[in-house]
Amino acid sequence: MLVNVVKSKIHRVKVTGAELHYIGSITIDEDLMDAAGVIEGERLQIVNVTNGERLETYAIPGPRSSGEITLNGAAARKVAKGDILILIAYAFMELNEAKAFKPSLVFPNEDTNLLK
Repeated sequence: MLVNVVKSKIHRVKVTGAELHYIGSITIDEDLMDAAGVIEGERLQIVNVTNGERLETYAIPGPRSSGEITLNGAAARKVAKGDILILIAYAFMELNEAKAFKPSLVFPNEDTNLLK
């Protein structure tokens, strides 16, 4: 049996931009992606702590050490610059593997979105 578990989480990052006229996705500082083990194109759940919105999109890398968190396309309507987000990636695993698995949890600086 496969179970779907949290693989990685980037906890409490601040939205730096929203680009409505873009093909879609969320642009994330590549340092944060690496720290969380998130790869380009990976499906992410976006939880907006500020307004309660939840949505899904895919990750694309932004410039390293930039702190960039930009929602693109239709997702841009669900956020405002300065909103606080939690980004969550999930993975399917065999039950025994999932019981022993420890997700990558990243807690960046809440003011800059940079790794501490």
